[in-house]
Amino acid sequence: MHTRNLGFLLGACLTAGMCLAQQADPNQAPAATAQEPAPHHAMNPDKQSKHLGKKLGLSQDQVAQIEPILADRQQQVQALRADTSMSAEDRRSKRQAIQQDSKAKIEAVLNDTQKQQYEQMLAERGAHRRNPQQSPQTQPGQ
Repeated sequence: MHTRNLGFLLGACLTAGMCLAQQADPNQAPAATAQEPAPHHAMNPDKQSKHLGKKLGLSQDQVAQIEPILADRQQQVQALRADTSMSAEDRRSKRQAIQQDSKAKIEAVLNDTQKQQYEQMLAERGAHRRNPQQSPQTQPGQ
């Protein structure tokens, strides 16, 4: 009986703690949301440049050149997210311009073979975003 009551009490405490943790802090300023980290799927520039290095067979020098490009892109996108004065359409087109600019800068660091691999990697990512149900192994034409 004592163990059962202890288990019930522990469960109630854990549930109450979870409920309190989910409540928003009413004293928190709305501007603090602009400082939130990037979504969980976005990698930091260091990890992303190392990932590209592995996928594309980049030299350490190439990885070192790409990292600041990715850091600059991340900073510009964060500033764009924080700018509430722009319309959604303007924000979207500005983000596309930022992506295109960083893509061009990255490709300037790559050799021809690496550029082809990079383009293919981006195309596969775009196809996956358009049709997330279809894995790369099950795509038609492969």
